[in-house]
Amino acid sequence: MATLPPEPILPHAPVPDAAAPEVLAEALAEALVALHGQAARLALLARLAPEPVEIGGELGAVIVRAAPWQRALVARTAADCAAMLDSGLAALGTLIRRGQDTSAPALVLWREFHAARAAMVRVLETPATEPA
Repeated sequence: MATLPPEPILPHAPVPDAAAPEVLAEALAEALVALHGQAARLALLARLAPEPVEIGGELGAVIVRAAPWQRALVARTAADCAAMLDSGLAALGTLIRRGQDTSAPALVLWREFHAARAAMVRVLETPATEPA
């Protein structure tokens, strides 16, 4: 767990197109929808019921209201999760081709995704303040 607030941890690179948070929110919402598509495939391999995905409306408004550091952190986490799920689903595909059961390793990967998703939600729920 980091002991510093997220502002000093993130690089001080300018956020692209910071003047249009609606555009960034839409792109981030699309990335989250794609991420949940991967998670739905994973849930099937873990023998879990896929969760309904309703990203848009309210979440889009939360993303628009978020500070640039929050959007950057969530975007980075979503990209990391997508990479994790890509490699994990590829490995699970190997197990399927070998005729092995995927439920246990898929469940472990699902729990990792679930924890990362919860962290993204907590970041977005944090009151948006600009770094000093």
